[in-house]
Amino acid sequence: MTNVTFTIKQIAHILGGQTEGNPNTVIDKITKIDAGEKGGLAFLIDKKFESYIYTTQASAVIVKDDFNPSRKLSCALIRLAQPQQAFVKLLQFYENLKPQKLGIAKSAHIPKSTQIGVGVYIGEGVVLGENVMIGDHVKLYPLCYVGDKVHIGDNSILYAGVKIYDECKIGSECIIHSGAVIGGDGFGFVPDENYVYEKIPQLGNVIIEDNVEIGSNTCVDRATFSSTIIRKGVKIDNLTQVAHNCDIGENTVIAACCGIAGSAKIGKHCVFAGQVGVKDHVVIGDGVMVGSQAGIHRNAKSGEKLIGSPALPVEKGLKALGSVQFIPELINRVNELEKKLQELNKS
Repeated sequence: MTNVTFTIKQIAHILGGQTEGNPNTVIDKITKIDAGEKGGLAFLIDKKFESYIYTTQASAVIVKDDFNPSRKLSCALIRLAQPQQAFVKLLQFYENLKPQKLGIAKSAHIPKSTQIGVGVYIGEGVVLGENVMIGDHVKLYPLCYVGDKVHIGDNSILYAGVKIYDECKIGSECIIHSGAVIGGDGFGFVPDENYVYEKIPQLGNVIIEDNVEIGSNTCVDRATFSSTIIRKGVKIDNLTQVAHNCDIGENTVIAACCGIAGSAKIGKHCVFAGQVGVKDHVVIGDGVMVGSQAGIHRNAKSGEKLIGSPALPVEKGLKALGSVQFIPELINRVNELEKKLQELNKS
């Protein structure tokens, strides 16, 4: 993490909590409560892990302010009203202690037409196209490619090997992880009478608004014309495909290995678990929650909760999934009934 040490009194002050035990206990790492070690700070967020607080080797544990231990503790405590939010805040605090990369590597290719803000890091082997605009405090890690006329907003980070095609726009405070490709051609082909496929030119771009995070090896395709849009606050996990002309609404979260087909429109505040598939041109309302491996073949109203493939409302989906285990037995019963019916007809 870092080599910086704090006392639990200092950490409690940062988080707005109260200490219990030795306030001068020194912390130099964050650790799991079930695998704690001396100098470690652990969190008790879920009650199902409470038994570990009595055996942990961690020097201190952050707990909810109403936690009442059932036996003696060997660790100090920091009591907080919201331990889960404190966990995030503390990790962010440690993240900000890391040394910040600055400067432009000699091996980076930067045309004269490029506009670069202040406090920028551009790593080894980065290639920028013509008329690129880079905002303040942007970080481009080694081997990134940024095409012609791309705009990247302030404080955004592109990790090693990210590829941004021509004319795409990346907002401020965005994070794009290694191997992601933004603005590749949409999958557009038309067969002729001999089933030879003619490529449809993809003339649009991708617009990624502010505060978006995109995982490793995820692809967001450019629109055939106009824009594929990832709206502000969206979080997309690794290995996900967003096809051309899609529109993903604000603060929607999409877990790994999802596939969103062309021209799908997804509302704001939606939650997709892993491996969800969405059919082309489907419209999904706001606040929709989708279980893992669901296949969405129809429009979904705001607030729906869907599971299964084809996706069904949770109540129906659970019944359908629960019925699957009885299908072999049902087939055997039907076969037996058919045999008996045939015997009756013969007699």
